[in-house]
Amino acid sequence: MIRVLVVDDSGFMRMALRRIIEAEGDLRVVGEAADGEAAIEQAAKLRPDVIAMDVEMPKLDGLEATRKIMALPDPPAVLMVSHHTSDGSASALAALDRGAVDYLHKDGDLGGVDLSMLDRELRGRLRHWAGQRASVRPAARGAAPVRVVRASGGCDVVVVGASTGGPDALAAFLAAAGRLPVPCVVAQHMPAELAPDLAQHLARLSGVPVGVGRAGQRLMGGEVAVIPGGTDGHLARGAGVAEAGLVLRLASGPAAVHPSVDLLFQSAALVARRALGVVLTGMGRDGSLGARAMQDRGMPVLAQSPASCVVAGMPGALIEAGLALETADPAGLGRRVAALAQEKLP
Repeated sequence: MIRVLVVDDSGFMRMALRRIIEAEGDLRVVGEAADGEAAIEQAAKLRPDVIAMDVEMPKLDGLEATRKIMALPDPPAVLMVSHHTSDGSASALAALDRGAVDYLHKDGDLGGVDLSMLDRELRGRLRHWAGQRASVRPAARGAAPVRVVRASGGCDVVVVGASTGGPDALAAFLAAAGRLPVPCVVAQHMPAELAPDLAQHLARLSGVPVGVGRAGQRLMGGEVAVIPGGTDGHLARGAGVAEAGLVLRLASGPAAVHPSVDLLFQSAALVARRALGVVLTGMGRDGSLGARAMQDRGMPVLAQSPASCVVAGMPGALIEAGLALETADPAGLGRRVAALAQEKLP
């Protein structure tokens, strides 16, 4: 049984969400809260698997409540369900940065609350993120030591994966890395249509050219391509492109979350001369399979240090599996990648 906490200042919405969540019997609402302060208390007391959280509430809003809930031991997954997290909104990015794993927009096309959309979408997303939270989370138990061998040798592309807490971690990483001599491709878990706002956010904070990746785009040194939300991206070599040139292909794969870090890394292992992988903060294990494929081809993968993560699941899974060659905070990883990218390929 998946345990859910519902947080909304509207009594009607709490009742509606409870009925939607419990409609199929495998999810149970174990508590309710009408403001952010009560949400933190209930999360600590009830230890739910996942929280459906509003944004605008009295006493403490959902964004700040999410940040504080993520600081609890073994925190639940937080799904924002709000009028204020429309695709591409500043609130949506802020929610991801504070630790939310996903969001749903309440409004319908004609105004009001779209309960039919919530009925279609909410249970599936709660199930998925509860499952991600339940996967191995080594940072909560004490991560295995990282190998002391330092990455070396140049690269022809940098591939980066991130999820929960990713926008600010990505900004710090890119700012420290600066304009790399090779292309950089980012897979940040996010819903469709958020990529343009994320790209602007990253470019503004990092000072690096960041754009939304396009199907068939030739990847160029000094530029960062963010894979669009809701789809997957993989690397390929296009006809007529120089031997060292790479292009971006877009197509949704079988992964439950998009863009898939595993798919991006696996494609890099197949077609790059020597890719360099980076896994940042995030819930779940996405990136582990791709990191294994890269390691099998002698391509280094670096991971964010668990202590610097909003949620350490993704980098922690790499560390536990012995797939992370080095760890550091996002700025430290950026500086390390900048140094490695300057080295010549063998």
